Amino acid sequence: MPKHKLPKHNVAFIGLGIMGAPMAMNLLRAGFSLRVYNRTREKARDLVTAGASQYDSPAEAARAADVIVTMVTDTPDVRAVVFGDDGALATARRGALIVDMSTIRPDATRRFAAQAAERGVAWLDAPVSGGDVGAKNATLTIMVGGDPADFERARPLFDTLGKRVTLLGPVGSGQAVKACNQILCAVNLLGVCEALALAESQDIDREKLLSSLGAGAGGSWALENLGPKLVQADFAPGFMIDLLLKDLGIVADCGRGESLPLPAAALAEQLFRTASALGHGRLGTQAVALAYRALGAPRRD
Repeated sequence: MPKHKLPKHNVAFIGLGIMGAPMAMNLLRAGFSLRVYNRTREKARDLVTAGASQYDSPAEAARAADVIVTMVTDTPDVRAVVFGDDGALATARRGALIVDMSTIRPDATRRFAAQAAERGVAWLDAPVSGGDVGAKNATLTIMVGGDPADFERARPLFDTLGKRVTLLGPVGSGQAVKACNQILCAVNLLGVCEALALAESQDIDREKLLSSLGAGAGGSWALENLGPKLVQADFAPGFMIDLLLKDLGIVADCGRGESLPLPAAALAEQLFRTASALGHGRLGTQAVALAYRALGAPRRD
């Protein structure tokens, strides 16, 4: 996909967590004028050093911005930073574009977009996949819902942040596809954990297992990227268990709303919830393997 010519957008970026901070840095390095807000001010330090302007509220950051990017944790957080008393919509100019890159409920996204439209502000939902590595390397997969014209306005920003960008349909479509993505992420990771647990029980060298199976029909992103971390007992978060649990809750709500059974996703949610209950909620999703250990998976001494 050819890169688009960089527009002279003033971008407000709200939310500088594990994903948001490197995404904002990539925009800054690409030449966007960046206005940032984060509840914990210290997290903006590197961005300010690199040339971003920091503000004390979403409203101040959004003032005069052409595009307002939100990258926060959950549906209530998006509501707060956009529609709260000091939210972005309080100062957003007519004709501005909100690009919500958080992962939230599709039905809430549609309501938020309708509310913003009443103020003359357009909305794209654009959740991402690829974890902190994709955020740092600008290789994210970006799933977009919204008007095609608004999508084209945001393409230079998307092309800076991601490697695969797809307009999937009207507002809410990006969040719906992200829910599908999270089913695949969770269920695939369980398969990796179970395969490694079985290999351990059979006294198989797990590094050789990864090398042997990675290019076969059982290969996956989870096996390639999280398998080595599991072998090394590296549970540092690229994406936390508690955040995936939030996403699996969205999946379950979507399924219930359509009377659609999602048994694999439900099983995954139970196992990740077990890991969280064991105190591992702020570890990386690969730490679900610790739930398997607690349930009796053998340990190599």
